[in-house]
Amino acid sequence: MPRFSIILPCYNAEATLADTLRSLVAQTCGDWEALVIDDGSTDGTAALIAEAAEDDARIRLVTHDGKGPSAARNAGAAAARGEILAFLDADDLWRPEKLTCMTRLFSDPEVGATYARIAFFDGTRARSVSAPVDGDLTLPMLLGENPVCTLSNLTVRRDVFMATGGFDETLVQNEDLDWLIRTVGDGHRVAGINRVLVDYRTSVSGLSSDLAALREGRRAALQSAARYGFDVRPWEEAIYLRYLARRALRIGAPPSEALSLALKGCLQSPRGWFSDMRRGALTLAGALAAPMLPDALRRSLFAC
Repeated sequence: MPRFSIILPCYNAEATLADTLRSLVAQTCGDWEALVIDDGSTDGTAALIAEAAEDDARIRLVTHDGKGPSAARNAGAAAARGEILAFLDADDLWRPEKLTCMTRLFSDPEVGATYARIAFFDGTRARSVSAPVDGDLTLPMLLGENPVCTLSNLTVRRDVFMATGGFDETLVQNEDLDWLIRTVGDGHRVAGINRVLVDYRTSVSGLSSDLAALREGRRAALQSAARYGFDVRPWEEAIYLRYLARRALRIGAPPSEALSLALKGCLQSPRGWFSDMRRGALTLAGALAAPMLPDALRRSLFAC
């Protein structure tokens, strides 16, 4: 039985999947299986997975019926044989030491899940990194800007994942936030390591560009938090609005939308909006200047 089961959902991912699989095969810890789940692709994704499986017996092609990434991840977890599940998106990359570092964290039997820092890259180079990891996750940490950032940064014991009921398959966005809130709320320890281990590919067309779905997913996650007695505070909401404003600037949403989000966040809580002074000031300035900024410059400034 492998130590790790990698759950890798794919949909029309032939442009990036080969690089993602190479980063997996390059891991310094080789005790893994990979369930690469083709979720109804119409391009060359399935053929690419089949070719990779011929080259490496640890890789398995799993076909799914196109119900979306949360359902695909849950199906992968159900079929996994490993003690620990590690999620990886088809356009992200892992640093070679990712699984080795996770092995060290899971040597503590009290740890139920783990995360690290991530680098934001545009497909060519990393442009910035996420904030330093500050210990174990707490519910208040999750109500602002989710420090895990991406499911490619999440590793969890299989029995813990099954005990939570997995991801909410009705959510298109923020299903990871909802799951983390439920997991931490149920008392499972989610430990962090202050090291960059994931390269997260920024995209103007990915699921994380759907602002409406992000808001809907967050509403569901906040309902989960409320069941544990936690309500979002103004400064936490301001941090999230800052995140949405940056998304709006990066994907080229109407300038009025970015400006509305920025002004609402600043008015809701200056403390929260400027909790990261550089990010808060840059986002506000960008929202004000959005109509005059060239697309390439705007996307570069707000790539994360």
